[in-house]
Amino acid sequence: MIRSLFTAATGMIAQQLNLDVIANNLANVNTSGFKKSRADFQDLMYQIVEEPGSAANQQGSSPTGIQIGLGARPAAVSKIYSQGDFQSTSNPLDTAIEGDGFFQITLPNGDLAYSRDGAFKLDENGILVNSDGFQLTPAITIPADTLGITISSDGIVSVRQPGAAAATQVGQIQVARFQNPGGLRAMGRNLFEETEASGAATLSTPGETGTGTIAQGFLESSNVSVVEEIVQMVTGQRAYEANSKVIQTADALLSSAINVKR
Repeated sequence: MIRSLFTAATGMIAQQLNLDVIANNLANVNTSGFKKSRADFQDLMYQIVEEPGSAANQQGSSPTGIQIGLGARPAAVSKIYSQGDFQSTSNPLDTAIEGDGFFQITLPNGDLAYSRDGAFKLDENGILVNSDGFQLTPAITIPADTLGITISSDGIVSVRQPGAAAATQVGQIQVARFQNPGGLRAMGRNLFEETEASGAATLSTPGETGTGTIAQGFLESSNVSVVEEIVQMVTGQRAYEANSKVIQTADALLSSAINVKR
């Protein structure tokens, strides 16, 4: 009875984490470039009362033994990098990556971060920056007299200026890929940073070596499905309630055992 109390408690703790992950997914359903997370769980160690294959009697051995599980634990919270839907914005500075890859962003301290959010703007110097003012890398500067901006599918940024017969190329967007994007550390602000688990970033021209292409005038929406998250939330809620019921039942049995003498 005591064992079941602690076993059910681990199940409640696991479902609480599951709900936390679902809540964050739903909170970011309208966040550009957001990638949903999934909580993964494992069973805990087992108490071996009787070893499988041990002698059961003179005629044979126990085919399964007696192994009593002691609950569940969180094993990982994984990012799911499936493609989000594209939202047309008609803003020439909005870009989306159609396929694998990340935009490379330079932080104020000089470190590099990576993002799927392509909602870029111009700062006071005409440099492309994200919503927090962090520069896109390689840096791209748009001249002050620009009449129009064109970003090709391979990331080439061209501008149309007064008196010029042809567009002028001012830079090219590079796309970073990782061997294990699930190993990136989430920093918030739609940014990720490289870790040992992710491997080093590999920079490529969009559309080459398996990287995605650039879509101008679009933003990638969150890949969160509200319906799926609600279903997961209901499932997690019922699992939490079931574990709490186990605790109530174990408590009732324990109370009956204590009151046997009365």
